[in-house]
Amino acid sequence: MESVLKMSRKTFDYICSLVKKDLTTKTYGFRNFRFGDKTILGVEDQVVVALMRLTSGESLQNIGMWFGMNHSAISNITWRFIESMEEHAICHLKWPSPEEMGTIKVKFEKIYGLPNCCGAIDTTHILMCSSAQPNSKVWLDNENKNSMVLQAVVDADMRFRDIVSGWPGSMDGSCILRTSGFYRLCEKGIRLDEQMELPGGSVVREYIVGDASYPLLPWLMTPYQGHGLQAAKAEFNKRHTAAATVVQNALATLKGRWRVIQGELWRPDKHRLPRIIFVCCLITNIIIDMEGAPIKEMLVSGNHDLGYKKQFSNVADDNAVKQRDLLSQHVAPGE
Repeated sequence: MESVLKMSRKTFDYICSLVKKDLTTKTYGFRNFRFGDKTILGVEDQVVVALMRLTSGESLQNIGMWFGMNHSAISNITWRFIESMEEHAICHLKWPSPEEMGTIKVKFEKIYGLPNCCGAIDTTHILMCSSAQPNSKVWLDNENKNSMVLQAVVDADMRFRDIVSGWPGSMDGSCILRTSGFYRLCEKGIRLDEQMELPGGSVVREYIVGDASYPLLPWLMTPYQGHGLQAAKAEFNKRHTAAATVVQNALATLKGRWRVIQGELWRPDKHRLPRIIFVCCLITNIIIDMEGAPIKEMLVSGNHDLGYKKQFSNVADDNAVKQRDLLSQHVAPGE
């Protein structure tokens, strides 16, 4: 169980409890699913089938052969599972409460030395089969691949706190950020608006960290650019880079764990793919909630967006420039 599905028995049982009612209710012409030997699949059996589809990334035909079932049954079971998880597990992917945010900020400051930091943001490309896309140019990204973009904000334990998917690969990360509900909430001060007074009396707003492809905003700190930086700025970049690895590791591990979104999907559907991504993030969070933050041996190392060149943004808000300078002075060597 743990080696194949990459989760504990306790976590598996909990997931089964979430979907049990839906997987045993006979709706829309539902009939009992059976193995090749005519044995009826129970709830646990159906969850295993769905999880194998998500973790292996194998075609419906191949998974059908493993279980002695036809590919349409595998598809039906997987989608009943996905629909049920969307409804019953949504509480596992939410923006932190004030109390949770306090804990997150303490972790970021303790581990990375960044006060009032609330998370890290990045985007990754989910490849799609070009033959399945009638308007493929819309989905063609800057590396000439057909893809869908996932934007994710994660906390210090690599738990997904906000995700956006469904946008075509032709849109860059900065553009996707500005079209997201997350951006609007932050700009309105509904999210990331609490202030913290640093020693000396200066005040900094809550923020997340993102790489140089993002605009520098009061609630989104990006690294300093250029060479020969002053010691304070170099130290800020060092800590910023370390904190940003949280989201990079989270996305690499997400793709490594759920191979259905690693590489080209078997017969991808641009309307269903965001739902697949969402449920993969949901289950990842459930595993963290049930078993704790992933240990180093469980992480997938390497570039989560291999083959993609990093973009750079030269957009910088004046107040954000001042806040970044305050943070760099705070973390300066000798301070």
